[in-house]
Amino acid sequence: MASPNSSLKILEVCKVAPPPSSHKSSFPLTFFDLLWLRLHPVERLFFFPVPHLNSSSFFHSIVPKLKRSLSLVLYHFLPLAGNIVWPSDDSLKPIAQYSPGDAVSLTIAVSDSDMTNLIDNSPREAVQCRPFIPNLESRDSSASALSLQITLFPNSGFCIGMSSHHACLDGKSSSMFIKAWAYLCRMTEADDAESESSSSGLLPPELQPFLDREVILDPRGLAVAYINGWSGLDPTGQTQKNRPSLKILSDMFPLIVDDSARAIFELKRGDLNKIKERVLQKWEINHKATEEEREDSSSSLSKPPTLSAFVLTASYVLVCIAKAIERTCENKTRKLLFCFPADCRSRLEPPIPENYFGNCVMPNIIETREEDFTDDGDGVVIVAKKIHTKIRKIQRERGALEGAETLFCRYSLESGEEIEIQYIAVAGSNRFGVYETDFGWGRPEKVEITSVDKNITMALAESKDGNGGVEVGLVLKKNVMDRFASLFQTEMESI
Repeated sequence: MASPNSSLKILEVCKVAPPPSSHKSSFPLTFFDLLWLRLHPVERLFFFPVPHLNSSSFFHSIVPKLKRSLSLVLYHFLPLAGNIVWPSDDSLKPIAQYSPGDAVSLTIAVSDSDMTNLIDNSPREAVQCRPFIPNLESRDSSASALSLQITLFPNSGFCIGMSSHHACLDGKSSSMFIKAWAYLCRMTEADDAESESSSSGLLPPELQPFLDREVILDPRGLAVAYINGWSGLDPTGQTQKNRPSLKILSDMFPLIVDDSARAIFELKRGDLNKIKERVLQKWEINHKATEEEREDSSSSLSKPPTLSAFVLTASYVLVCIAKAIERTCENKTRKLLFCFPADCRSRLEPPIPENYFGNCVMPNIIETREEDFTDDGDGVVIVAKKIHTKIRKIQRERGALEGAETLFCRYSLESGEEIEIQYIAVAGSNRFGVYETDFGWGRPEKVEITSVDKNITMALAESKDGNGGVEVGLVLKKNVMDRFASLFQTEMESI
């Protein structure tokens, strides 16, 4: 999809394979992976300013180093070099598989777009960044795990676009991969042939992926339940006769870029402290217990000593979004469901390594009511309590997988309700450290999760200046974005 105000020229489409010493490998998909089997790809853009970068330097220095280091890093991350496949016609579950000859698709392009405009956080046409995201192939029988694109902006810099299959990795694993690639790019020369033989020892421990999927146990039979859930949906998300397919349900998650704006907003450390003080000050004043609090007398209404940056950010942004939607639509949203992922690596029994590569997140849903978003300033308090209580419940023993069996059933039931339902989700995290990604030409000026344009989703990242703040990326209809931008400022002034 091209931007109406710029042009993109594709210069090369090539395949980058791991070193020849890489052997055929298969990786079972766990129920954490299968939960995302046919979801749209996760897309990210990393913008790297390089002043006065010309075509000669780009093609003779930057591109060869990126290609060479990509080959080396794929040696460590073989699931990304391969495909998701059904191993046989009678197989119950698909697998991630790498076979010699498999490779990652890499597109090299040049754009005449204004990179200064692209890295600005202010609202702009949502479609503008789409040309820099590579396509990820998927068919009924197989699906690519990863696709990449490197785009030159002459005299300004370049960006790396990444489209990854969600059934292969979650946000934490994705961040580990891109940092590992960057690390090897800094350490590797484009013509360093000797590095291939020693590639297995190049990464520091924190960037070495743990690939053993057998550590994920499935006593509840969740894998079969999730496969059946996806197999029973046609491309539009409607129920159909069960048949195995790996094709991404693109019609079920359409782009919402038409008449939409894309922007990044920042809550600085001072803003977060201000929200925290307000929430804790009013924690026990005139607020009904949440459903989780009523179920668990141990949590009661006692306020916590502090609140995480995630709780503070999510509650504030959620209230601003809800009010923006309410005040720009003729029909008010009667039910708003907030869905956020919880990392389960340390919450399983037994816990698994932090560098586990794959998916290990479980969605959690919080239901809010219209009265939660009042104009008296207490909306953020109410929503913060709901999110905090849900997280506290997750942290209890076995709480991480509570409700996992009914995820598909719940979605189907809620989708069929006659009342209006709005899902608001979360992508990314302010704990991934994406702005630490340095390929050798400096850290990125901007990191954007572009795939939030499939639904209303807040994309979280740490502030790039390292001040402890949080960035929030959004794609909203233009009239909603205008109202949100105003509320984002005025709501803070009223706290």
